[in-house]
Amino acid sequence: MLEILVEEEEERESGEMGPCMEYLLQHKILETMYTLSTADCPPGMKQQVLMFFTKLLGRIQQPILPHINVYRPVQKLVRLCGLVQAAPTENEEMQFLCTVCAKVKQDPYLVNFFLENKDSHKDSALNNSLSPCAPGGEMKRNTEVPSAGTMADAPGEREPDQSHGSTASSVRCANDLAYHEYSSNGLYLGVRATCRRECNLVHSLLTLISSPDGRIAVKACEGLMLLVSLPDATAAQNLAGNTALCEMLTQRLTTLHHALPTSLDPLDIESLQPVNWGLDGYNQKEDTAAFPGKRTLISFLSWLDYCDQLIKEAHEVTASALAVAIRRWFFVQVLEPQLLQMSEEGILVSTALLARIVRQVESQSLLGQLVVFLLGKRRLHPEEPGEPPQPILRQRLIERCDHISDEVSIMTLKTFETLLQKPHPDILWNLVLQNLQERNYMEYKPPTQEDAEIAENGQIAGAVDLEEDPLFGDVLSGNQFLSSDWLYPSPQLSPEHGKDGKTEVHKVVNSFLCIVPDEAKSSYQVEGTGYDTYLRDAHKQFRDCCTACTTWDWPAKPTPMEKCNLEAPFFEGHLFKVLFDRMSRILDQGISAALLGDRSAVSMPRGCHHNTNSNNCTCPIIRTPYNVNLQITSVLSKLALFPHPHLHEFVLDPYVNMASGCRSLFSVIVRVVGDLMVRIQRIPEFNSRLLMVRRRLVGLDPDTSLIDHLTLLEGVIVLEEFCKELAAVAFVKHHAESTL
Repeated sequence: MLEILVEEEEERESGEMGPCMEYLLQHKILETMYTLSTADCPPGMKQQVLMFFTKLLGRIQQPILPHINVYRPVQKLVRLCGLVQAAPTENEEMQFLCTVCAKVKQDPYLVNFFLENKDSHKDSALNNSLSPCAPGGEMKRNTEVPSAGTMADAPGEREPDQSHGSTASSVRCANDLAYHEYSSNGLYLGVRATCRRECNLVHSLLTLISSPDGRIAVKACEGLMLLVSLPDATAAQNLAGNTALCEMLTQRLTTLHHALPTSLDPLDIESLQPVNWGLDGYNQKEDTAAFPGKRTLISFLSWLDYCDQLIKEAHEVTASALAVAIRRWFFVQVLEPQLLQMSEEGILVSTALLARIVRQVESQSLLGQLVVFLLGKRRLHPEEPGEPPQPILRQRLIERCDHISDEVSIMTLKTFETLLQKPHPDILWNLVLQNLQERNYMEYKPPTQEDAEIAENGQIAGAVDLEEDPLFGDVLSGNQFLSSDWLYPSPQLSPEHGKDGKTEVHKVVNSFLCIVPDEAKSSYQVEGTGYDTYLRDAHKQFRDCCTACTTWDWPAKPTPMEKCNLEAPFFEGHLFKVLFDRMSRILDQGISAALLGDRSAVSMPRGCHHNTNSNNCTCPIIRTPYNVNLQITSVLSKLALFPHPHLHEFVLDPYVNMASGCRSLFSVIVRVVGDLMVRIQRIPEFNSRLLMVRRRLVGLDPDTSLIDHLTLLEGVIVLEEFCKELAAVAFVKHHAESTL
């Protein structure tokens, strides 16, 4: 039959139907073949019918699918696919579905032929489905795009239609909610009403996605991705709101998450290679040898990647519905309880998984829902000191940046670092920018003649004299560290300052490079640790950051002070507060924050004889601080990269005249350095020990003997490197701005 039909079509003019094809359609040959396939009699008939339908749709060039005697049996056959998992006809079923999807891709409106009412057996649901119709339930004609198609289970009566003359007729849905119109030769003309429908093509593809045959599963995923990417708005609305697409995708994500073992190592989650849904290779021996649970973890992340790619490719209506469904049914109902638990082990695993999810999500719709889940909706007013950061998950995550467990703090800080690298403007707004909009962190005084004279003398108008800071009372005794090189780390301003901006950026760079005095530096004694090593990384990172921020409509210059509400009290925000608090403890990281106010109050457990500056203690209160310090400075450097003028001013401008009670990153570092100058005088052979620790950290010294004051020494090294990194960021940002 197939060869006869193909030969007949080749012999006739394009689009002209021959007698053999007319016979096939008028005598419902395809319906008969479908009936034979349902009983699979004789055995193997279903396979043969699937192959025939596949070749017929693939090789015949005429648009026969819209014909009622073609799409009805095709539609019924679609419903048979995927009914039995790992069926012997699974390969033929998938080839048939792929051919149908290809036809739909050529003519997107055809997808509506495979929509049916999934609640047709429920009267209440049928009544509710009248809402999309015209007011009062009036049947409304729609001949542009058919929004209902399958009559497989609705062999209703035919009624005359005067609008198309006596040659036109309509078929009523079984639920009496829609009229499907056909011409005299059986071609589909339109639908008069919109019902609540389910796409059986989608259901069959979703069923075959669970096939144990990886090739079948991948092809089913590709077919589903093709359907959701169709540009037809009506089809997108039906797929999003009237099918089980969102539920089934999210349910599979939930099922795979529940299969994850609770004994997963957070480091294994973090270090797992990137996962791509269609390129997942399976090697049981290697997976088992790597770590227990690797296969289930890869399966979960692969499906998450598929959902993300599906949303990225889908019509905006479908994409939005899928993203909202994942937030409501997976993020909120499944992931949030895991993140809010009290078990430290459970917190570590769930936070590591969250960080991995944040890193993997790329589609804007799903990323937007993830931001809402983690940080809440966009706020219109800044945070307040006594106000807990809402929602509760946001509050817990920020609090855990200063957790008693270093492991929890590090993993949470990594999550924020990953989140800050995602291209979504609400992340920066929610975490920091909403608190900096009014620039009320600055003490503003209209410039006077006296300020102009001060500037001419090479000073900063209104600058705070460090010698008046009570923190430095212990060190203002004429010791060798309080030289002018440390108190005034930047070069003197010249009368030419500000004309081309170059002098200013040099001052900023030198301020960060010189804030740590030479007596506390060690990088110059180790090759390859200079300031220039940070410039290349800063240039690439800033370029990537600017690319992500291109469409965020940020101002090029700070808001004029005259337009800012300087009377409003300033609060740095909960995230900056915890970061600044931890940064101020960079020399003591690992000691409980409650005990740092009074060092003499630090009480060790019974039997402990270590001092608070040694990490040789195994008591719970003392922990290795090095990785915590690295992660804190990493988050702060990510914030410093963003080109928002207020954020740049608050984080990278050492000469901002801060309002009373306010602090900036530079002021926090200044106070840390002041504390450092007091403490290093009490450490014998400080420089040699500092150099030894640095050589160990870079792998140049294999000696593993214990070193006293390791916490402080590692903190000094991190502080020096962080200041060089900030200097590099400031230079790169200024250079990029000057070349625009």
